[in-house]
Amino acid sequence: MIAVTHRSARASCALLLAVATGAVFLVGCGYTTQSSLDPMYQSIAVSPFYDKSPHYDLQAPLTNALARKFMMDNRLQVAPPDEADLLLEGILLDIERRGLTTDRDEVTQALLVVTASARLTDLKSGTVLWQEPVIAGEKSFYTRAAGASSDRLRGNAEVYLTTVRSFASEEENRAVSEALEQLASTIFFRVVEPW
Repeated sequence: MIAVTHRSARASCALLLAVATGAVFLVGCGYTTQSSLDPMYQSIAVSPFYDKSPHYDLQAPLTNALARKFMMDNRLQVAPPDEADLLLEGILLDIERRGLTTDRDEVTQALLVVTASARLTDLKSGTVLWQEPVIAGEKSFYTRAAGASSDRLRGNAEVYLTTVRSFASEEENRAVSEALEQLASTIFFRVVEPW
């Protein structure tokens, strides 16, 4: 009977030690819900991205998506450059289409990758806070040859998705719109969470 009690005490001790270790680990992991953006920055100007790609009708959807993300988030107020603390600017570099799956030498699923470069500048000091030579947004989609629908964006992005009409098929136009939306999200998070 004594051996059983001793084992129970050891098991309880081991369980208590495991719980305490887990609690210390969770407290020390550094997770926070606060922004890592310096609080001295209150506003941002979003410059229209220069479109260096061989396609048209892409500058406005990207710029509008970026401005919308800042307005909805509300950590930085969107303002004209002469009133803003920060300036976000960049260049749309290219759109690449890669075939993912084929059926009898016809592409049935493709991947669109939109690339851009971006820079964030402190307008008060003129200091470039960060510069990314290549940032990408991507979206896979089924072509008309597949006869299937693609997975689509969920939530608010679907409501505000800007239409692109530069490509031959509706599927490709929609995929470019969604890739631009993803690119805008990546740039937005790079600004508000610069860690």
